Amino acid sequence: MMVGMAEDKRESRTTVTVSPAATVQPAPAPVRPKSLSQQLLPAVHGILARPLSSYYLLIASSGLLLLIGLTMVFSATSVQAYAANGNAFSAVRSQLIFAVLGLVGFWMCQRLPAGTLRFLGVYVLGVAVVLLGVLDLLGGLGSLGVLAVDPGDGSVSLGPLTGDLLWLYIGPVGLQPAEFVKFGVVLWGADIIARKGAALGYWRELSMPLFPAVGLLFVMVGYNDLGTMLVVLSLIIGLLWAAGVRLRVFGALGVLGLAGIGLLIAAASRGAGSGATGQPNYRLLRITMWLDTPKDCALDLCYQILQARSAIYEGGWFGVGLGKGALKWNWLPAADNDFIYAVVAEELGVVGCMVIAVLFAVLAYTGFRIARRVEDPWRRLAATAITTWLVAQAIINMGGVIGLIPLTGVPLPLISAGGSALTVTMAALGILASCARAEPDAARALHARPPSRWVRLVWAPLPPLPPPRRPGPSRPSAQRPGNRAPRGR
Repeated sequence: MMVGMAEDKRESRTTVTVSPAATVQPAPAPVRPKSLSQQLLPAVHGILARPLSSYYLLIASSGLLLLIGLTMVFSATSVQAYAANGNAFSAVRSQLIFAVLGLVGFWMCQRLPAGTLRFLGVYVLGVAVVLLGVLDLLGGLGSLGVLAVDPGDGSVSLGPLTGDLLWLYIGPVGLQPAEFVKFGVVLWGADIIARKGAALGYWRELSMPLFPAVGLLFVMVGYNDLGTMLVVLSLIIGLLWAAGVRLRVFGALGVLGLAGIGLLIAAASRGAGSGATGQPNYRLLRITMWLDTPKDCALDLCYQILQARSAIYEGGWFGVGLGKGALKWNWLPAADNDFIYAVVAEELGVVGCMVIAVLFAVLAYTGFRIARRVEDPWRRLAATAITTWLVAQAIINMGGVIGLIPLTGVPLPLISAGGSALTVTMAALGILASCARAEPDAARALHARPPSRWVRLVWAPLPPLPPPRRPGPSRPSAQRPGNRAPRGR
């Protein structure tokens, strides 16, 4: 009887049939393909993945460029300096002094917080505009005959002020106001665009006060220096591109920019820059001679191009040797400034030129990497603007020397001789270094293992710690890949 009851219970149990689809294991997550750097250069990828890699890349590339620049300035000026005053180090000594001042500017801008830099932007730009206005006023009064023009160098003096085309001398101190304009536009422009935010999609937000101020700066800078105006234009384009402005705005800027460049080229026939009334338009001649360079000419513009090409030809692949170039002995105009890249080509060859080009490429990669990684909007805009400024100026200089674009007469950043340009450039690199230390991973790493107190006091303080990472929204298990319920047939 008990056996029968057990059999009845056994028969009354429910038989469950398991579908084969329910026993299938979830599919593994797809493996992401490795990038090219992970496949070919795993060591480089590992170095770049470190938190402070952007900062060290910036310091290394800019430091090497500065060292090469001091070496080449000494090589380009030692012979003429020794012939002039018996001291071969007189010219490079001034460059070393400005390099030290640039290091001080780098140190200060690296230490200042972003809020202080944003606050100082309008004042830096205001001082630069005043200095530029004084320089243009002296030039205008000289052109009108109100002030006497020195027949030797074309300078115009009024009391302790002396204007010499791009240079303004206040007593014995000389500076280039256009260089400070670049720095001021970076600080002020990034602050204005960061404040507007999403409102930049409307034309009225761009029209006040950004476009009127930029248009005034284009006229004030471009009247005497068309090359620097192109650099400022590149800087503004970098700012707007980083802000995500619509493409039609860039189209309108391109049309207005080309029209303004055409007017400034025509203004050279009326005395703009180094032009003179009744003389050939030197800005137009630069374009025509770039398109069709004559083999023999007596014009200085054509002479510069031919001598630069001769330097490149003499240098070959490996150059004639450091310090052994001959064209810098008063054969190549502005050998220590605008045409120092030709001296590099003659003495160090194509290899030396490629080293400088690669270092600028590393600087460009590092700057845009910092702009992509940093979270603060102002830092992102400032990093993009500074990188665009330095890279555009380097391309304009090197392209003009080797003949890819017309000559414009801008110095090569960190390489050419020049006090104002070197000091301002290194100060801008200090802002870029501050942005690199403010990257989220870099800031967390510095706070996790802070450097010693004397390093923080002497070199740079700790950057602000970014907010903690928020966990992403968790999806229901039924919506996760591999856990989907089988569809019914």
